[in-house]
Amino acid sequence: MTVQGWILILGFIAILLALTKPVGLWLFALYEGRRTPLHAVLGPVERGFYRLAGIDPDKDQTWRAYAVHMLMFNVALLLFTYAILRLQGVLPGNPLGYAGIGADGAFNTAVSFATNTNWQWYSGEAAMSNLSQMLGLTIHNFLSAATGIALAFALFRGFARREAPNAKGGGVGNYWADMTRVTLYLLLPVCVVYTVFLIASGVPQTLAGSVDVTTLEGARQTLALGPVASQEAIKMLGTNGGGFFNANSAHPFENPTALTNFVQMLSIFAIGFGLTWCFGKAVGNTRQGWAILSAMLILFLGGVTVVYAAESAGNPVLHALGVAGGNMEGKEVRFGVAMSALFAAVTTAASCGAVNAMHDSFTALGGMIPLLNIQLGEVVIGGVGAGIYGFLLFAILAVFVAGLMVGRTPEYVGKKIEAREVKLAVLAIAILPLVILGGSALSAVADSGLAGPLNKGPHGFTEIVYGFSSAAGNNGSAFAGLTAGTPWYNGLLGVAMWLGRFFVIVPMLAIAGSLAAKCHTPASAGSFPTTGGLWVGLLVGIILILGGLTFLPSLALGPVADHLAMIHGQLF
Repeated sequence: MTVQGWILILGFIAILLALTKPVGLWLFALYEGRRTPLHAVLGPVERGFYRLAGIDPDKDQTWRAYAVHMLMFNVALLLFTYAILRLQGVLPGNPLGYAGIGADGAFNTAVSFATNTNWQWYSGEAAMSNLSQMLGLTIHNFLSAATGIALAFALFRGFARREAPNAKGGGVGNYWADMTRVTLYLLLPVCVVYTVFLIASGVPQTLAGSVDVTTLEGARQTLALGPVASQEAIKMLGTNGGGFFNANSAHPFENPTALTNFVQMLSIFAIGFGLTWCFGKAVGNTRQGWAILSAMLILFLGGVTVVYAAESAGNPVLHALGVAGGNMEGKEVRFGVAMSALFAAVTTAASCGAVNAMHDSFTALGGMIPLLNIQLGEVVIGGVGAGIYGFLLFAILAVFVAGLMVGRTPEYVGKKIEAREVKLAVLAIAILPLVILGGSALSAVADSGLAGPLNKGPHGFTEIVYGFSSAAGNNGSAFAGLTAGTPWYNGLLGVAMWLGRFFVIVPMLAIAGSLAAKCHTPASAGSFPTTGGLWVGLLVGIILILGGLTFLPSLALGPVADHLAMIHGQLF
């Protein structure tokens, strides 16, 4: 590790902390449905959408109605994308003449982008037409991201409502209004500016399929092109992660410079940071938001320290052969160890999955932290919406434990946490280990599953576990050593993505409805404080105990065993 590397990491966090309140203020305006400076231009567009769709944006929905509308919309988008991918060969916008995607591959990709996972079993530049990239995939980058933020708003309202507006279900807002406002007033305008920045930095934005160039040696080479910059912007801001090219953000056409790399990392975290402040503002106490962010940062700094230390230390087997220095295998020279380690921690602490280095080539412990970040539910900062509402599920369990310790009914931000909320939180949190460990165990014994890993031993096992963790956690990054484009993995991982997204969301919305139906209870002398250091420590402890220990056996069989073998001179 170097001083320059730590200056980069700490400077990165400092910039994000400076952005937290401004981004949070903008999100809070959208949460409340208040007018923004962009309403003068985009307000008529918003109202036009509502009129065409017959939607009353002021109509408060129960959690059930919110959930049903959200699910139906996402199913419709999934089917739409599936059709585009299957019919790609006969549709326009296909300058390189790619054939349609097979049934299992189209299913996997449609589910992947509908769930904000963006897992890619294919090479985008060798399989997807421009139309498929723009209409079939990029549309999900916007709408799945907007859905995540809308769902966070719904849970915020559950905590923030002072009186029960609907004793039978609790109003949590209007899904269509939330999603429309987030898309129109946040994601689209930021991405327009972001896209221009990327184009100016050298990222292609064209409808041409390819260009022929002459190399320095005089040979002819064909380079794939396309509308890259526009997809790259929402890929990062919306924590989607699906790249136009197979190499993702390691490709110079997606991420050409150290500056674009730094901005991409900032954009992955910006909304997640802002949502913590927005939550505090929504419940009437911004210290609540800062407490959540503090717990997140403790977990993040711990993770990035381990990754950076492991990658800086390098591989002792290579050191014995005379190759000095840190581990540069699978990393771009223009980024180096520090920026690669930081990017890996950022993209897996959020539900992004973009990569600027190959995680499969990290050292065993360096690769373990991205895996653990995903297995924790990506609540360490988290993706657009998904991180904060996942973190609040852990907060419900933490305040329940605290209530048991002080011998009174637990409360959080003025709402009593009772048996229903605790059971639903446990249900939502338990789905990830069930899907991850179940799918990994099945693939580790079935012939079709064992055909996937390109490496043997604990490293190959890690490739399988990482694949199911990434799918169920809606991250989308891969260990790069798993051949996943088979009916077995396309099918199983597609199911894992769907369960990992919506089997968490529905119980979370039920919690929001239950809380919204309760009256606000003022804090008393016996209330457990949820803004101080004790509360932050309890949050960190609960997340590590419930999330970390659940996966300890799989980590021991995978990256830990891999690390011990490396120390003794054996590589896989």
